[in-house]
Amino acid sequence: MPKLHAEALVFCLAWAALAVLAFVRAGYLAGSAMSVGLLILIMPVSTLILDKTGNLGIERLARWGVLLVAALGLAVYLTSRG
Repeated sequence: MPKLHAEALVFCLAWAALAVLAFVRAGYLAGSAMSVGLLILIMPVSTLILDKTGNLGIERLARWGVLLVAALGLAVYLTSRG
């Protein structure tokens, strides 16, 4: 059985939690956007970085950065909605 990487598991749980939070607080469309939209954005960014540099640290930083920007965007949206 392959080794389970804790950082990857935490990232997946954070991604899922963000999508569920968006769904609960802002509706189906926001939850779908967080889930599928991040998939469409994060996977190519990770692939491009790994292809160009091969540096897992930079890829990890970019992946978490995209997730952080999405979380901040959701927080701004929910705050502005009232």
